[in-house]
Amino acid sequence: MTHAWHDVTPGQNLPSEFMSVIEIPRGSSVKYELDKDTGLLRLDRMLHSAVYYPANYGFIPQTLAEDDDPLDVLVLCQEPVDPLTLVEARAIGLMTMVDCGKRDHKVLAVATHDPEYNMFHEANELPPHKLAMIRRFFQDYKILEGKAVEVDELTEAKTSFPIIMEALERYSMSRRRGFQ
Repeated sequence: MTHAWHDVTPGQNLPSEFMSVIEIPRGSSVKYELDKDTGLLRLDRMLHSAVYYPANYGFIPQTLAEDDDPLDVLVLCQEPVDPLTLVEARAIGLMTMVDCGKRDHKVLAVATHDPEYNMFHEANELPPHKLAMIRRFFQDYKILEGKAVEVDELTEAKTSFPIIMEALERYSMSRRRGFQ
């Protein structure tokens, strides 16, 4: 069986374009998370607030972020995408939050095969309300769990490139040392 984190190639045009694995469809209030051992999705929790994911949410394969999970990506496209679907994406920005004391980067991307979104190259080209909704979701979604998060402003695409490259290298180093 293919492992979604380890066996999927992250892409040829890194760091600006990459393959993403969707865990949570846009509009869902169900938090699925990759089970690192099996490569399947595990039901993590139902969101405690009356909120829903504002974009398809997943990760870039063969990456390891600072929070010891694959690097998160929000993929904008016009339809919700089923979990464990591979989506070719292009980075248009980065949002960093602090969650439980650890930096948790979220790459903002567009689906490169979606004609409604693929013309966007920078987050600031999106309607301001769309960006505000994304940021507000991450500010609010854990409040009723009694957890606080800090969410920075969305930054331009190029700020995501070193984060992606570091996560690729961190994953590679961890595999060489026999972790994961």
